[in-house]
Amino acid sequence: MNISELNEFGKNTLAEHLHMEVTEVNENQVTMRMPVNSTVHQPMGLLHGGAVAALAENVASLAGNIVANASGKACVGLSLNTNHLKSVKKGYVYATAKPIHLGRSTQVWEVDTKTEDGTLINVCRMTLAVIDRK
Repeated sequence: MNISELNEFGKNTLAEHLHMEVTEVNENQVTMRMPVNSTVHQPMGLLHGGAVAALAENVASLAGNIVANASGKACVGLSLNTNHLKSVKKGYVYATAKPIHLGRSTQVWEVDTKTEDGTLINVCRMTLAVIDRK
């Protein structure tokens, strides 16, 4: 699948509402970006931690489903652990998911979220359940 097709999966979802988009896909990682503006700010004018968590979950779930789809399976989230390291007020943030474990029944993904200049603002670990497609 190409990037345009992957972005179509986000139509009519939280990803579309928050303007998340896939920017890179290769055999080792998937990257999505999200604009930082009033849509995703908390009351202090900073990027809301929940928006960062949503971006991380989105990119890890997408990456997991790309892998699982090759064997006719699907993935759903089991657990998300997130650590906020720095704040952001504007621009774009980029979340990159890399696999830690790709098993038959679970997958574990590491997600680093950075600013446009490469400053690390958040680290996440996402665990996915691999399930049969319904």
